[in-house]
Amino acid sequence: MNTKHRLLLALTMASVMVAGTVQAAGLMDTLNSAASELGKSGGSGSSSGGLSLSSLTGLLNGGDKALSSGSMTNAAGILQYCVKNNVLSEKGTEAIKDKLLDQLGITSTANAKSEDYQQGLGGLLNTGDGKSLDLNSLGTSQITEKVKQKACDLVLKQGMSFIS
Repeated sequence: MNTKHRLLLALTMASVMVAGTVQAAGLMDTLNSAASELGKSGGSGSSSGGLSLSSLTGLLNGGDKALSSGSMTNAAGILQYCVKNNVLSEKGTEAIKDKLLDQLGITSTANAKSEDYQQGLGGLLNTGDGKSLDLNSLGTSQITEKVKQKACDLVLKQGMSFIS
């Protein structure tokens, strides 16, 4: 009986180790896929959106300033972009965006001529650290979707702090 338990334990441990290896390989495949997708779309850390895998990871793990808007006007545009692209729900986001526009004296999105706002509508996040991140050019890999989600979430929080 003792030998059977040891054999069962050894088999269980072996299967757990194999499953862990397969999961790690799956993660590496995802990261490699993201890296090759980024390589096709523009390459290394330019401010127009072509970011390396390490740059994307840095954005996810870095401070909030790297994915926050540098202005209230750009934040309003980014919020509209995030709703339009189904990154944020319309329900609460629209109210925040509308209050931001009211504070800026913009009565409708149709008459919003500000370049900063228009860039935000197009997915160009003018960040708090003086750089730009084009959310459109990030692609659709798992890691880039996480970067978009984090950026939209941070800008929404930022928008709420602008209006309070």
